[in-house]
Amino acid sequence: MNNEVTLGNIMVDCEDEKKLQRFYADLLGWERCELFDRPAVRSSSGIVFLFIQEPGYVRPVWPEETGRQQKQMHFDFQVEDIQEMADKAERLGAVKAKAQFGGNDFVTMIDPSGHPFCLCRKS
Repeated sequence: MNNEVTLGNIMVDCEDEKKLQRFYADLLGWERCELFDRPAVRSSSGIVFLFIQEPGYVRPVWPEETGRQQKQMHFDFQVEDIQEMADKAERLGAVKAKAQFGGNDFVTMIDPSGHPFCLCRKS
């Protein structure tokens, strides 16, 4: 018997759940859906991001600053063309983070709710 725990879904706190659902569906090309009465996006391989609008949501800052809301996690997306995807992300409402540490390997972006995510060169 295999007792391995598998990842089910990823819940993302935000200020506007429908807006973030649209952003990630359009950016990633994933299906918009609902799961557990929450707006969600689902990849063709079954990865699901659910979005929940939280009262009093505080946007994280990146890079981290003492005394300010820190990020709890971030997504790394593997892409064929980093610049093309960064441009697409900006058209959809993301911004390129002011601080960049990835050189030619990745670019850090900030989604419409303030979450950092990286667009990484597919290896």
